[in-house]
Amino acid sequence: MSKPSVEVVRELVPIDRSQIHGVTFDGTLVWFARDDELVAFDPASERVLRRLHVPGARGGTAFDGTHLYQLAGEHILVLDPSDGRVVRKLAAPNRGENSGMAWSDGFLWIGQYRASKIHKLDAETGELLKTLSSDRFVTGVSCVDGALWHAVSGEGECELRRLAPDGTVEEAWAVSVPAISGMERTGDGFWCGGEQGKLRFLRRR
Repeated sequence: MSKPSVEVVRELVPIDRSQIHGVTFDGTLVWFARDDELVAFDPASERVLRRLHVPGARGGTAFDGTHLYQLAGEHILVLDPSDGRVVRKLAAPNRGENSGMAWSDGFLWIGQYRASKIHKLDAETGELLKTLSSDRFVTGVSCVDGALWHAVSGEGECELRRLAPDGTVEEAWAVSVPAISGMERTGDGFWCGGEQGKLRFLRRR
């Protein structure tokens, strides 16, 4: 199966070269997790507008229209984006060994990096509902308009993949970048975290 290539439309280093983990989009701002903080970045002005202290923020990030969700060790923190206040906590699956995260229609999709799995959880209770398997390391996860996507990075060419409900790869985009961490689809492309503090907007050619 030939894979369409992806162009890097924008590439930025919003703060410094520290690792970016999860990435999400609230309709205006790109939010991304770094070690122990969540950052709100305005892509229009290319300015960092907010930095929230979130201990343990080293995994995926998601947004449900009101609250941010952040993987932090063995917990999923539900946060008020205005001040970073923890509204509630859920237990994270896999003893906290997780990577990307996305919210969609009341559910959380959580990537498990080295196990190459994606878990579907009830966003209110944290109940594990389903698990999908991949043949590559899972990093970022995004779910838009009912379509589940995930990034693969490490041990081979980076890709963005769209999955069928049973986890079968329905579409794969080849991405010529060294690494992809978090990702979130918006419009005709994806905001993705990269190596050395890079934030990229990627779009299919």
